[in-house]
Amino acid sequence: MFPERIETERLHLERISHDTVDVFVLHEFYSNGDETAEMFEYWDSDPHDTVKETYDYMDEAEQLWNDGEATKYVIRPKEGEDGAGAIAGTTGLYPDWEKRSASLGIILDKRFWGRGYSGERADAILSVAFDRLGLELVVAAHVDGNEKSRRAIERYVEWYDGQYEGLLRNWHPQADTVADVHRYTISQEEYFEASNR
Repeated sequence: MFPERIETERLHLERISHDTVDVFVLHEFYSNGDETAEMFEYWDSDPHDTVKETYDYMDEAEQLWNDGEATKYVIRPKEGEDGAGAIAGTTGLYPDWEKRSASLGIILDKRFWGRGYSGERADAILSVAFDRLGLELVVAAHVDGNEKSRRAIERYVEWYDGQYEGLLRNWHPQADTVADVHRYTISQEEYFEASNR
């Protein structure tokens, strides 16, 4: 149902599975380090302490894929980009089939921040949601205070004439708190109209 690979102008997105991604390489991305702590500051999970945690994460990604519940990808810059071939981040699409909608997610390695990769992968994932799966709404959200995510989301939501829905208080459970979340949406109609400009 979901594409195994997605190509954009500067990025390769590849399904997370034991057949496509080396667990040790993915663990290096998700494990503790000076920059990892900053990457995970607003994320809904902690860095992985062991390779087993990463292995289990890959098992979960495969199960979600097989059940048609979600798809998760590693993001790698293409040849010609600084850091080509390295894991720059991971992203996902999480459909809620009953609501005919889906949520986006992304985490990027700090060295790849500021390159516009979030918007570029959003374009590709929106195409999957609307063109391939026929969903009616895509949700993007960020934890209150995450200004980098806010700017990235606002750029592509504005491009597609989507809208800011508001602040959802005590919405996102984290390790030691429940965070407020800002929600944005893009409808299928808005997506197609903007794509045809």
